[in-house]
Amino acid sequence: MTRQPTMDREISRGIAFGLAAYVSWGCFPLFFALFQGVPAFEILTHRVIWSCVFLAGLITLMRRWQPIRQALSEPRRLGRVLGCALLIATNWGLYIYAVESHRVFQASLGYFLTPLVNVALGMLVLRERMAMLQGIAVAIAGVAIAIQLMTLGELPWISLVLAFSFGTYGLLRKQVPLDGLSGLFVETLLLLPFGLMTLSWLSAVDESHFHDTPRTTALLIASGIITALPLLAFAGAARRLKLATLGFLMYLNPSIQFFLALLVFQEPLAPSQLATFLLIWTGLALYSWSAWHDRSRSEISSRRGATSSTKPRRHRQADP
Repeated sequence: MTRQPTMDREISRGIAFGLAAYVSWGCFPLFFALFQGVPAFEILTHRVIWSCVFLAGLITLMRRWQPIRQALSEPRRLGRVLGCALLIATNWGLYIYAVESHRVFQASLGYFLTPLVNVALGMLVLRERMAMLQGIAVAIAGVAIAIQLMTLGELPWISLVLAFSFGTYGLLRKQVPLDGLSGLFVETLLLLPFGLMTLSWLSAVDESHFHDTPRTTALLIASGIITALPLLAFAGAARRLKLATLGFLMYLNPSIQFFLALLVFQEPLAPSQLATFLLIWTGLALYSWSAWHDRSRSEISSRRGATSSTKPRRHRQADP
């Protein structure tokens, strides 16, 4: 009798963790807009360094060094992790640049496109079968990008690079046997030498902003902490919620970014850009419906299979 209330509490906690993660990611433009005069690559450098430092302390407190030692003891398997690290660094750096250059709409569009890019990559790379509605959703996204290209005369390259870098990161990340916390730490650890070399070079040529003001120093250190905290919240949500629920919560991040670009940063929204977003939203609705429908059918068939396996079989009496 106590099982159902316990499950309800766990689901409620999972939703709270999921909301915390996706709302935090959605509000990232507000944080990175505080770095006035600090180049995106320097913010990225400190984000890598302080993420690594913060995650090392966290892993020590949680006593989670065993999977990391195992991963580092097999250098042959670190190739994919290094690929993940380079892709996530590209994604982080370009995202910061998008905020600094007042292109939050393009960043938002990139994360709206990511689930559709995942479907396309799954079909092209993993040879996965694409459901009809998913194929239509990807085609609609292609039409949306073509409209923006024809009307604005330029390709939304920030959106496309963000979507493909994060989509490819997810594809590689699935092949790495590390949990989210350990995986992120190893990725930042592999990037740490590049970060330290960049920081040393900036200091040598007197271009570092780290000691400009106490505010800037605190913000650069905090960039590492705010990288890790939403990930921990997401891990807590993933353990407690179904993938379908997580999938719907995922749209909070780009939706919040869209409204921040419109209402806070007051970026101009051309009619062609609005048409692009409407088409992407339509594609996402089809994608979500297809995913939910396929998952519901598989759950029903698995229940039927379980029922039929537990049903007692009648033994036919042998003929005399």
